Amino acid sequence: MAKQIFNSSEKTNFILNMTEEKYSLIASWGILSAVFCTTIATAVPVFTGNKLYTISAMGLTLGGVICMILALIGIVKKYISKSVIIPVSAMGVTVVWAVLSLLTSSDKNVGMNGFPGRGEGLLAIIFYACIFLTALSLKGDKARNTVIGGIIGNGVINSIVGILQIFTGNYSDFNRASLKLEVNAASGLSQTPLFLAMVLSISTGAALSYALITKYKSTKAICLISACLFSFVTMFTYSFVGICGLVLSAAVTVIMVFAAKAPKLNFLSLFSVIVPAVAAFLIVQGGNIGNIDSYRLYDGRLFWFADSYMRINSSGDYDADAIDIDDIADVHYNMNRKTMNIIENHGFTGTGPDQLAYPQIYTYGMVDEAMATVEDVVIFNKGVFDRVYNEYLYTAATRGIPSAIAFVVTVLGVLVIGFRNFKKRKNPVTLLMTLLTAISAVLFLICCTSTAFTPIFWAIAGCALVNAKEEK
Repeated sequence: MAKQIFNSSEKTNFILNMTEEKYSLIASWGILSAVFCTTIATAVPVFTGNKLYTISAMGLTLGGVICMILALIGIVKKYISKSVIIPVSAMGVTVVWAVLSLLTSSDKNVGMNGFPGRGEGLLAIIFYACIFLTALSLKGDKARNTVIGGIIGNGVINSIVGILQIFTGNYSDFNRASLKLEVNAASGLSQTPLFLAMVLSISTGAALSYALITKYKSTKAICLISACLFSFVTMFTYSFVGICGLVLSAAVTVIMVFAAKAPKLNFLSLFSVIVPAVAAFLIVQGGNIGNIDSYRLYDGRLFWFADSYMRINSSGDYDADAIDIDDIADVHYNMNRKTMNIIENHGFTGTGPDQLAYPQIYTYGMVDEAMATVEDVVIFNKGVFDRVYNEYLYTAATRGIPSAIAFVVTVLGVLVIGFRNFKKRKNPVTLLMTLLTAISAVLFLICCTSTAFTPIFWAIAGCALVNAKEEK
């Protein structure tokens, strides 16, 4: 007999009567909404040419609210196992500490909603937690396969837009790496080339490995074709992050072949990454893109000059006297060193969510202090940056050292439990999700979260905690 609350009907009590299988199906599509909403919303500023990047944050809000409802249902139905108490509790600490960071920050509006064009304030952190809780509440491989399909599909959409940006130079804020260098860098619908590189790294790993474990030849073909597309477009992000992502994705495939005891012939799938990457390199070397005739990496120019300074005015221009913008190691070293100094002064609760630039500001330039927006002020401060491309340092600087520790504990908890679950059940989907989480954890050393990538990260991290038998 169906459960009811007082004299209400069965339809109005669907939560009480929802089976685990039904919940998992709904929840998997809810997770896809979180993955796709930000991507689709970003199409508005990309194709209209208007810098309406607050719409991207609205996309995250829609997907986040859906996952918030689903997470609450999962909690009510007790779908969250006690075995995941450590990463769940650690995630709870990151949310609580983000609240404390907001309360002690200098700009409560930015702390709540995020910096304009970034959108990673307290609300985003809460939504990420809800995506994580929803994902770990899934039951069985059918729901997780839906998530994998969504990650691959999201990569395809981003890559198609990336192709347009590469060969036309349109629909992008990154056709130039400087006033003189026309590179037509791909950003897809991920806002920046580096964030696109993060998205495609996970999509590539998912496509290569799912081609290995799927039983359907058509699905295998789609996955390998998608991996070719991802690899090609990733090279046009001109980023060290992208190169590392491709290497790590290939490493995941190698591990999956041995762990799943698959035929060694599957190693040939690695050519779906190698060949397109080489083709992209040769296209640039041939002088067929922009006004450059040799391939090189432009991480510093893209994330500092083209993104934060030119695109959304969230930083000042880089100081050429202090750093060599074309030396990736020098850029990261100087940003990390300056961030460490910020952590020394704001170590307990941080500068406030999405407010890394604030303690660096030293002049109001020629603007009226009373009337100016934060963007008006920041761009006058040469050498100031709003993102350090190391997520662990960024979390410690903006939300405090306790929050950074909780973040690390969450990720480590996911990895330990994920590998333990695979050892017990030998489920290749569990191993895939755990390895994709590990890829992200490594890439976070040279990049940071974004509304384009982070929903994907927390979705796969949650899925890695699902202790399910392999479904035939």
